[in-house]
Amino acid sequence: MSDLYPHEILKATADKGFAKGTSAASQLAVLGFLGGAFISLGYLAYIRVVGGMPEEWGSFATLLGASVFPIGLVCILLGGGELITSNMMVLPVGVMMKRITAGHWLRNWVIVTACNVVGAFFVAWFFGHYLGLTEGKYLHETVVVAQSKVSADFMHALVSGIGCNWMVAMGAWLCYGAHSYSGKILAIWFPVMIFVLIGFQHVVANMFIIPAAIWAGADISWGQFMQNMVSVYLGNVIGGAGLVGIMYTLAYRKQAENIKDSH
Repeated sequence: MSDLYPHEILKATADKGFAKGTSAASQLAVLGFLGGAFISLGYLAYIRVVGGMPEEWGSFATLLGASVFPIGLVCILLGGGELITSNMMVLPVGVMMKRITAGHWLRNWVIVTACNVVGAFFVAWFFGHYLGLTEGKYLHETVVVAQSKVSADFMHALVSGIGCNWMVAMGAWLCYGAHSYSGKILAIWFPVMIFVLIGFQHVVANMFIIPAAIWAGADISWGQFMQNMVSVYLGNVIGGAGLVGIMYTLAYRKQAENIKDSH
């Protein structure tokens, strides 16, 4: 079976939107927890790689760290998980293609966002703080990364969030177009690696790294965390829904609607 063309990916994404929009709340809650945890484990791997590198390695260390981060989205999209950032692209497509209602869309986003927080906090507390995996000799990198997130003002964080979810949503979009596991992994890996390498802000990753730094004693407040959540969340919405979901729906809607269900 060959991989999909863009208009076929749009139809596949609308089908995903229907599945996500009509899922039971209990299923969304479990998969949302896993989604937050998987992204956090990818970021934990990043911290362990970069934090263990000599400082003079500079951007090469960042490249190595960025190369391991995408395992989180691979686990979600191939193994099963609900991630608000990829859902920011999928659910609006489902609504625009008239597969689900706005109520389905809102319900998914609320449940998945809340459970992503729980999953991210779980990894940050138990693995990062309790086991000390983001502390000790890795504490410096944890705090530097977290400080860089909360030090951005509202507009800079929002624009950074746009760039991030443009790439994350493209990773999900391309994954839906590939049939083999190897193709899906490659489709996910490079867009996600690029956003981490550039340093764009991902709201679920920030749900992990900022609390991990706070619990380690960094001079960061929960108020700063919440401000970051608002600006990055909105930016992620614009990047995922606007630059991927809406753009591709406008471009390929007619062709997607002409695909027969038996295709």
